[in-house]
Amino acid sequence: MTAHQDLINATASDLIARLRTEEITPLDLLDALEVRISAVNPALNAMPTLCFERARAHAKALMAKPVSERGLLAGMPVAIKDLEDVEGVRTTRGSPIFKDHIPAQSDLMVRNIEGAGGIIYAKTNTPEFGAGANTFNEVFGATVNPWDTSKSCAGSSGGSAVALASGMAWLASGSDLGGSLRNPASFCSVVGLR
Repeated sequence: MTAHQDLINATASDLIARLRTEEITPLDLLDALEVRISAVNPALNAMPTLCFERARAHAKALMAKPVSERGLLAGMPVAIKDLEDVEGVRTTRGSPIFKDHIPAQSDLMVRNIEGAGGIIYAKTNTPEFGAGANTFNEVFGATVNPWDTSKSCAGSSGGSAVALASGMAWLASGSDLGGSLRNPASFCSVVGLR
């Protein structure tokens, strides 16, 4: 098993513990994710927007601090559903209206994740404005089920569920009003907390 595969197969809690002891760095995790995403995402379309340059800059700034000041997540990478603004990162909300939208500041949730030591590295696919039981939009197309690409991953947090199930994320955000976390989680065999 390669070092990258060892990291991809680990749990989020295990990796956070290893980050706190400096056995691994956030950069190690970002490297492993970049390799995994390049291998898996073309067939699944879960992560249409990547921001590894921004993530590495954030990781380096975090690593300059003592471990005790790196926050609860300690440099853990987190994928964000493409409904949430991330400063400087294309945020489409799955809509042609916002296909070129690059926000000047991050949403509160994203700021809180980064303030707790989370590293944002990707946006996950969503139906337009999060309205839909399937993860399809006219900007990026459909995200498919990681266990059978001829099947649906459900929606609206399908991109996040697929990323988790396929080893492209250890933690990912989603949203849920009528099952938008729970349905994709059940279709992809992952846990979705509302």
